Amino acid sequence: MNTPYLVGITGGSASGKTTFLRRLLAAFPEEQICLISQDNYYHPRELQHRDAQGVENFDLPVSIDSEAYAADVLRISQGQEVRRLEYLFNNSNATPQELVFRPAPIVVVEGIFVFYFEEIARLLNLKVYIDAQEHVKLHRRIIRDRDERGYDLADVLYRYANHVAPTYEKFIQPFKAEADIIIPNNRHFENGLEVLVGFLRGKVAAGG
Repeated sequence: MNTPYLVGITGGSASGKTTFLRRLLAAFPEEQICLISQDNYYHPRELQHRDAQGVENFDLPVSIDSEAYAADVLRISQGQEVRRLEYLFNNSNATPQELVFRPAPIVVVEGIFVFYFEEIARLLNLKVYIDAQEHVKLHRRIIRDRDERGYDLADVLYRYANHVAPTYEKFIQPFKAEADIIIPNNRHFENGLEVLVGFLRGKVAAGG
């Protein structure tokens, strides 16, 4: 494959993108696929927008340094290596590692706003939307934010109702119609994953 084939993957918060991505990457040798995630492009915590209650809202497009993200996606699409420090959200005790994104035949561009950010969306060769029902996403969000970010139930429910759900309705769901592939993930995504992996293997084998 002469130039990287860019696959954009999006979906609502807690739709199961992380698990899907883990399985997708595992289906290819490391040298054939690269993941560049929106999660490492958040603005510093002190610059995040706060709602009327003073709670930081990480679920808005302005929470992301979209210019830096788009610039790095463009670089890797042109065959250039990209380096960036990982973003650690609220873990002030950890030291961020330097992440290295190397061009590969398949480059996965992931994040809830990758279809919304026009400068990124226009670089994508394939758009994949991971879909799940609201009650499923809420359940997953409660577990994730409790285990990974230390939020209590009241905090998770507040953020979901006031940040996550409005953002999904305004900045994510409207772009579902632009997806080339929609993969339901209420119970499992096995069939959708199999289809996508087969398609991408064909791209790699054909050299683009």
